[in-house]
Amino acid sequence: MANRINQLLSYWSDKRDSQAWVLATIIETDGSSYRKAGAMMMINDLGQYFGLLSGGCLESDIMRQARRCWDNLQNRIVEYDMREEEDLAWQLGIGCGGMVKILLQPVNASNLYLRLDELLNNIAKRKRVEYQQQVDELVPQNSLVPVSSIKATSKVGIKTHAGVNVFSQVLGPAPLIAVFGAGVDAMPVVAIAAELGWDVLLLDPRMGYAKPEHFPKANQIIREPFDNLSNASWLSEIDAALILTHNIKLDATALKLLQVSRAKYIGLLGPIHRTDRVLAHVAMDRDDLCKPLANPVGLRLGGELPESIALSMLSEVHAALEQTDGLSISNVLTPIIQNTQNEN
Repeated sequence: MANRINQLLSYWSDKRDSQAWVLATIIETDGSSYRKAGAMMMINDLGQYFGLLSGGCLESDIMRQARRCWDNLQNRIVEYDMREEEDLAWQLGIGCGGMVKILLQPVNASNLYLRLDELLNNIAKRKRVEYQQQVDELVPQNSLVPVSSIKATSKVGIKTHAGVNVFSQVLGPAPLIAVFGAGVDAMPVVAIAAELGWDVLLLDPRMGYAKPEHFPKANQIIREPFDNLSNASWLSEIDAALILTHNIKLDATALKLLQVSRAKYIGLLGPIHRTDRVLAHVAMDRDDLCKPLANPVGLRLGGELPESIALSMLSEVHAALEQTDGLSISNVLTPIIQNTQNEN
């Protein structure tokens, strides 16, 4: 199931006038919840929903509540609270133990489609915008506000704007990852990244590599020599890059090229002593790198198959983009590892 906002809106856009739609947005949570404030779901009058606001336990009731929006064409606010035994959430068997407040909004031409078409156009152009949803039970009045890269991390939540309460969040395109090298081990990298909803740019100038039939989930395949790409527009758009050509010269050229990119994360496959050879090929050392280099690349997940290595690399990319440390949440791994070592 596609859950990113661009995926939801792309599906909705093709059918926006042939079906009745409701946009459901989590505007507040307290305690444990499956999704946090800002999560969105699209619902239509065929009983279909796209995206998730819970683990599947709330969706059927949200759809029932959404029908009231079609009756009066107004917003509706619903709350599910597992902290109170009298609340409907208990009857639904929700096990998170927290509160979730959801804003339901009908989507139609009379309310300018909640500005969702404009939002989709901005995302398609890889622009970030602040999306403001009026929090009341009146006729929807949503708006878009352009944001600079500095403001692109604005806090998600309810604020007062022009005298009314609005739920505000900055929305933008899916992460764009550049994968240098299109060998067999790049196949699961592209497939898993696409499953995450990321956009994937695959680059390899070599004959016989990067065949479209082997990489159906890649958004774009570039076969030009890396030396020719210094003025490519995508360099200012990528969020992360992985270098796995298994070729010293190509790796070196790719690494040098990425120093002028927007990438927040650059990962290079291979051991440290090999990286020294890569850098030497372009007369660079580690102090010359203006961006942090993940090498060896990936998290310690174990496994040696291409799929395991791909998961390891993309897990580290994911943690970097989400600005987290990638550690175990439960710390259950320590006793497991100790017990295994004792058995051996």
